[in-house]
Amino acid sequence: MNAQQLPTGSAYFIVKETELPRTHVLSVLVDNVPGVLARVIGLFSGRGYNIESLTVSETSHEKHLSRITIVASGTLHVLEQIKKQLDRMVPVHRVVDLTLTAAEKGFDKPMERELALVKVAGKGDNRVEAMRLADAFRATVIDASTEHFIFEITGRVSKIEQFVAIMEPLGLVEVCRTGVAAMSRGKDGM
Repeated sequence: MNAQQLPTGSAYFIVKETELPRTHVLSVLVDNVPGVLARVIGLFSGRGYNIESLTVSETSHEKHLSRITIVASGTLHVLEQIKKQLDRMVPVHRVVDLTLTAAEKGFDKPMERELALVKVAGKGDNRVEAMRLADAFRATVIDASTEHFIFEITGRVSKIEQFVAIMEPLGLVEVCRTGVAAMSRGKDGM
């Protein structure tokens, strides 16, 4: 059972939601100071909502700004409340729901990419098949021995998930994913 169905101390569960949870990508521009990430993430955990993906990086060294990209599920009402509460936090400069922005521009999603490192161990036919499939997915070999490969693959989340699923029977050992990096489409910035 996921967090959206479990009652917590959150006021969001007082009224029965008739809307199904949706996955949204939120982009949060914050001051690059200690404790900001914990405060931003605390808004989600305090309400019992899971973060599916989280990436953070400094985007402007001179201005000491960082960008937090969060992929989370919830109803539009809940996500709007979280967005409003994030907007009120002192170290937060701007919060944008990239999923809603994309929909307003006529797109189904914002530009999203993820990087993954995928370790596959195998010999013989499985090794040859893993190399063939990696080539088809445009994955790059970044480390190899006679017993394993480590592939680097970049793309949409669905592409990464499909590649991992295909590598499973061929000797998948380990997967490390960065999380989603996303931007709004079009000429305008955040």
